[in-house]
Amino acid sequence: MIRAYKFLMRPTVRQTAALGEMLRDHCSLYNGALQERRDAYRHPSRTSVKYGTQSAQLRDIRAFDPEHQGRWSFSSQQATLRRLDKAFAAFFRRVKAGDAPGYPRFRGVNWFDTVEFPKDGDGCRWDAAPHDRATRVRLQGVGQVKVNRHRPVIGRVKTVSVKREGRKWFVVLTAEQERPEPLPPTGSVVGIDLGIAHFLADSDGGFVPNPRHGRTAAAKLEAAQRALSRFPRRKAKDRTAHHRRAVEKVAGLHGKVRRRRLDHAHKTALALVRTHDFIAHEDLKIRNMKKAPAPKPNPDRPGGFLPNGAAAKAALNRSIADAGWGVFLAILHAKAESAGREVIAVDPRNTSRVCPECGHTAKENRPTQEKFHCVACGHTGHADTVGATNVLRAGLARRHADPAEREARGSGRGRSHHTVLTSRRRPRRAS
Repeated sequence: MIRAYKFLMRPTVRQTAALGEMLRDHCSLYNGALQERRDAYRHPSRTSVKYGTQSAQLRDIRAFDPEHQGRWSFSSQQATLRRLDKAFAAFFRRVKAGDAPGYPRFRGVNWFDTVEFPKDGDGCRWDAAPHDRATRVRLQGVGQVKVNRHRPVIGRVKTVSVKREGRKWFVVLTAEQERPEPLPPTGSVVGIDLGIAHFLADSDGGFVPNPRHGRTAAAKLEAAQRALSRFPRRKAKDRTAHHRRAVEKVAGLHGKVRRRRLDHAHKTALALVRTHDFIAHEDLKIRNMKKAPAPKPNPDRPGGFLPNGAAAKAALNRSIADAGWGVFLAILHAKAESAGREVIAVDPRNTSRVCPECGHTAKENRPTQEKFHCVACGHTGHADTVGATNVLRAGLARRHADPAEREARGSGRGRSHHTVLTSRRRPRRAS
């Protein structure tokens, strides 16, 4: 099992300058490798440059420029080249799938904030005393940097990453550890329905209010962004002190909203995992839910368009982004795996339109946002609670059918038409 840890670094003034130089030099390497690929493709021969070719050139690059490239870890520079290679792999995958391609772009110095060391001990060393919170991490070209280790790191450290967020520096570790002991069973199962009016409604009739962190900070963000807009657009090195403070003000407010949203997601997911053995939720396609409506040309006036509800949809999209459903579900799956709980995602279609008493499905069953009234049997209730109840029933049905489906797939008798998403956590970098 792979777990990520993120700790605040406390570098000295000299170490802060060295960390900034490390980011700039890795950014320069990334942009140079991207330029080489662009030039090779534009050549009449249409030569394709891969990671192996660019990695083999690193020794010559380091020997040619020892001041800027030769002082840093060789493996961290290889990780930067792999980062570019992954960007191109994702680009070609989107092209093949017919999505918006998104060709890899050059990175500015302020948009390159992470350097990864693929192996502990190769260009970096994590030194953790067993009972001392003031730990240190050694980085080639930077030195021994103090780290505020607010919790112990369990397992063997595999990768080390250095990340800049505003004026703060963080070290991100991935550690391989044994699967922890599961929490004692509670015998409780629950279905949850994510929404805007309430962040979460469960099948037991409970509600978790939506904190709306983005809307709460909207006034301060608007004022800070208005102050920033008064400055002419300049490169980072040409900004005045007042301009830099305005940029940091906006970034700090966005970071505060992000941390509050993350804290709320952690606490809500932890409460669910501690209370219930089985959790079912809707398999939401959040990216599709946030798509802008298609324009409606006006047939009577060439070049004109009819109202398509874009303003209302934009407000809804902001509310969806502010709720942070994707972050919450990722955290829920990770915590469930650590606790030995089971999480299943079910098809969200008609979950709030199906009557839990008689099974009648109709759009008219939900006359308002909160009210549910079955037109067939007269059952009434809160629409979100009804949706959570239906989600739980669908999740339990898939849970009981899952062993039979696996046996059918193994014997070749058939294939399930449903996708069951359980809590299989992938190794990922914390953010």
